[in-house]
Amino acid sequence: MKSLRLSDYLFRTYDKIRYSDTDRQGHVNNAVFSQLLETGRVEILYSLDQPILSENASFIIASSNTNLIAELNWPGIVDIGTGIAKIGTSSITVYQGLFQDGTLLATAETVIVQVDNENKKSKPLTEEAKKNLKTF
Repeated sequence: MKSLRLSDYLFRTYDKIRYSDTDRQGHVNNAVFSQLLETGRVEILYSLDQPILSENASFIIASSNTNLIAELNWPGIVDIGTGIAKIGTSSITVYQGLFQDGTLLATAETVIVQVDNENKKSKPLTEEAKKNLKTF
């Protein structure tokens, strides 16, 4: 499932690298990678065109694994590829890649669970949500 090119991902977006994202070595700090990955996930999970989230529910990250492959540098943009690797009863496994100038910088696999806002327990995804997720 590990894609090596941005074109391998069905959903693509980007984010601008800011000077404040850099560390004392002059490259983007690894903590910023999580923010960039969030950009890609949020654009799918909270899409107005293809609703995923159920009423009175929230998404939480159950696990996240990021593989840092190469340095990300300022100035510039980072391209973010996002795909849905698995759809469970109440969980979604998201697979992502970060790219700069076509070079793969990082991959990530994140498991996200939909939870009920009141009881904080997992809440099944709707059939509409599953259908929408399958497009990615």
